[in-house]
Amino acid sequence: MFRCGIAYPRCRWIVPLLLVFAIIFDIIAIAATSGWVEDEDAKSHYAGMWDHCRGRNDEWSCKTLMEYSWAQAVAALMVIGLLILIVAFIISCIALCRTVNVTLLPFIGVLLIIVVIIQVIALIIYPVKFQDLIFEGHYFFSWAYGFGWGATLLSLGCAILFCCLPRYEDELTGMAKTKYLYTSE
Repeated sequence: MFRCGIAYPRCRWIVPLLLVFAIIFDIIAIAATSGWVEDEDAKSHYAGMWDHCRGRNDEWSCKTLMEYSWAQAVAALMVIGLLILIVAFIISCIALCRTVNVTLLPFIGVLLIIVVIIQVIALIIYPVKFQDLIFEGHYFFSWAYGFGWGATLLSLGCAILFCCLPRYEDELTGMAKTKYLYTSE
């Protein structure tokens, strides 16, 4: 009466959808101007990936972080990671959404592992160098920095899925018999 099984053909649509969310998270992290770091006490200092601002109420003085080589490296790594992520998404749509092309799946997994490595490096360089440059108390890494980590973790999960999916080619194409996890008569 009740059967519970894994529907592998649905995976063909879910994994590219997860890559879309990773792309959106990356765009939010890169485009945010005030969401990477903010000070704890008086809310008088905040920073994004591109610049940092000091002040109170309506009087803010902003300076670019792009004059520092570490900030340029962080920006370059995040943008390169986003571009590789977009390429991986396009290839995943080609490999999974029309017909299943299993030979492309490990390649997409490798691209996503490269994205993870690049973005982890960028997301580690930023707080270390920011605190070396400007250390005046306690700072919190806020929402946009978290979106950067979210995109990186989604990319890692998708990389693992893309590396494991070639084992289930018959299940993805719908040629294999459904294996039920639980059956009840």
